[in-house]
Amino acid sequence: MSKKQDAVYFDNFIECAGYATKAAQMLKEVFRTFDPARMPQWMDDIHAVEHAADKCRHGMTDKLAKAFITPIEREDIGLLSTNIDTLTDKLEEVCMRVYIHNVQTIRPDALTMLDAVIRGCEEVGKMLGEFADFRHSKKLKEYIIHINSIEEECDRLFIANMHKLHVEPLDVRDVMAWEEIYTYLEKCADACEEIADTVESVVMKNS
Repeated sequence: MSKKQDAVYFDNFIECAGYATKAAQMLKEVFRTFDPARMPQWMDDIHAVEHAADKCRHGMTDKLAKAFITPIEREDIGLLSTNIDTLTDKLEEVCMRVYIHNVQTIRPDALTMLDAVIRGCEEVGKMLGEFADFRHSKKLKEYIIHINSIEEECDRLFIANMHKLHVEPLDVRDVMAWEEIYTYLEKCADACEEIADTVESVVMKNS
C-alpha cells in the first residue's frame, strides 16, 4: 500500500480529533460566558461540530469498506475511529446536561475540570499527529503518558468536586445536576485515555 493511501487513515484520525478539540473549546466558552438564555443556540453550535465529526468518521468507514490492504488491522482502525468519535459525543453530552438540568450558574470547579479535559484533547491531537510514524516516533509514548496523567488528574478533581457537592449547603436539585455534569466531564477524560490505550495497543501489536 502506498504512503499516500496510508495517510488517508491517519489524516482522518487527526481531522476527527480536531472536532473534539473544537467542541471542548466551545464548551469552555459556554462555561466562561455562561448565559442560560443562550443554551439552545450553544447546543445547536456544538451539535453541528458533533455532526461534522460523525461525517468525518463515516468517511473513514466508507474508505475502510472498500480497502483491500490497510496500514494497521481493520478492527483497530474501526475501534480508534469510534473512540475518537465518542470523545466528541461526550463533550456534547456535557453541554446537554447543563441545559437539561436548567443550570443557572457554572461552578468554578467545573471550569478547572474542563481545562484538564481540553489539555487531554490537545494531547490526543498531538499523539495522533505522530501516529502515522508509530514505528519510529520518539514522542508517541510521551503523549500517551501525558494523556494517562491527565485522566488521573481528572479522576482526582472528580472525587474532590463530588465531595464538595455533599459538604456545601446546596439544593438537592443542584447536587443532582452537578453530579451528572462532573460525571460526564470525567467520561471525556476517560475517552481521551481510551484513544491513547488503543494507539498504544496498535504500537505493541506492530512492534
